[in-house]
Amino acid sequence: MSILEVRDLEVRHGLLQAVRGVSLSIEAGETLALVGANGAGKSTLLRAIAGAPPAPAAGSIVFDGADVTRMRAHDRVRNGIALVPEGRLLFPSLTVEENLLVARRPGEWTVDRVVEAFPILRERRRHRAATLSGGERQATAIGRALMTNPRLLLLDEVSLGLAPVAVEDVYRSLRSVIEAGTTVLLVEQDLTRALDSAQRVMCMLEGRLVLEGRAGELRREQITDAYFGLHRNGSGSARA
Repeated sequence: MSILEVRDLEVRHGLLQAVRGVSLSIEAGETLALVGANGAGKSTLLRAIAGAPPAPAAGSIVFDGADVTRMRAHDRVRNGIALVPEGRLLFPSLTVEENLLVARRPGEWTVDRVVEAFPILRERRRHRAATLSGGERQATAIGRALMTNPRLLLLDEVSLGLAPVAVEDVYRSLRSVIEAGTTVLLVEQDLTRALDSAQRVMCMLEGRLVLEGRAGELRREQITDAYFGLHRNGSGSARA
């Protein structure tokens, strides 16, 4: 059963149409990776699903059977949608634990469980966010979203700006989150990470979805061609 249905969504930044007629669905417990070059519209799509501005100009977003297209962002959090934004956006003067508690809602995810899932935070729990490394900040940002006990976790550019060892640490912990059954929509430019983490992969180009398929069935060449707008079969879109 689909927990999220995006139908013919259009989002504009002024005169720029950043998302153009995008439709997608995610099954409960599934991880879907969304890839594409900078400016493809990936982050705008995630923000629209989370309720961040700008509001969609057309189309609809249906979550767990309810139309949330015009629902306010904080109400979507209450309904089970959580966004980890690009850039993490932590409160730098607060400790790791305080950043986590800011988002606390009743449920299975607690501070102790977050620290257990992300061991790199164990020794940093009472350190201010301003003193954290990039990987520790990303782990804290993901943990803060989990503290809302979401049914849909939106992750924007998990590996962006992180050292390789930090990326490995974060994805090792994220794997345990996914294996626990969390539904995830992951925006990622690292194709290897996307293919290893997700059941399905979609590629965006200039605001449109141009490729979709099972992660185990898509060839890297197919994805990179779609990523850069090189369609060897002469078609403007593809579905595997």
